[in-house]
Amino acid sequence: MNVVITGGPSSEQIDDVRLITNRSTGELGVILAQAFWHGGHEVSLFLGRLSQFRHPQAAYFDRNEDLQRMLGEMNGRKSVEVVLHAAALADFEVVAVRARNVDVGLKKIGSEHERLSVELAPKPKVIAGLRDLFPNALIVGWKLELEGSRDDLIREAIRQVEKNCTDACVINGRAFGDGFGFCTPEGLQAAFSSKAELADFLVEWTETHS
Repeated sequence: MNVVITGGPSSEQIDDVRLITNRSTGELGVILAQAFWHGGHEVSLFLGRLSQFRHPQAAYFDRNEDLQRMLGEMNGRKSVEVVLHAAALADFEVVAVRARNVDVGLKKIGSEHERLSVELAPKPKVIAGLRDLFPNALIVGWKLELEGSRDDLIREAIRQVEKNCTDACVINGRAFGDGFGFCTPEGLQAAFSSKAELADFLVEWTETHS
């Protein structure tokens, strides 16, 4: 199969030297890619540039827009059969930085300021455009939640699938508990205790359903 995998964190610029990012390490993206390579499949791996886990065959992105552009520029997108969108992308971008209500711009902010406020605005979701980019693919999204119940998270996963015309969603975080869950529009289908178990399942599931 021709497989696209995203992983690791994106980042958003505060000023010329400072960034907002998250704790995603890129490990899951690399584990997924290795599982599909081991199964004899062709993999295009896209990792956030700040990922702690690296791979020589990966392409690296900074912002959400960089990843969206790189996916859009892929040759043969209609021949992609599987997309695993595990990247932990930014939900917000910096639109202003202020010191005492004075805009200090996005150049390097001096340390003389005693207090700063950062204004954030929502960013478009990359997952919302994946079906248009890869019309013939099985698409699996990810959903991590720290608050709420497992049932709440499962409902959120189902909504993600329905809203973005994807095929399934992997869930994890404190709201789920240890490990990972795999959801389709029908609800939770399976649970896994490790990233390796999840990766092996996704290889088998996509081979069966593609």
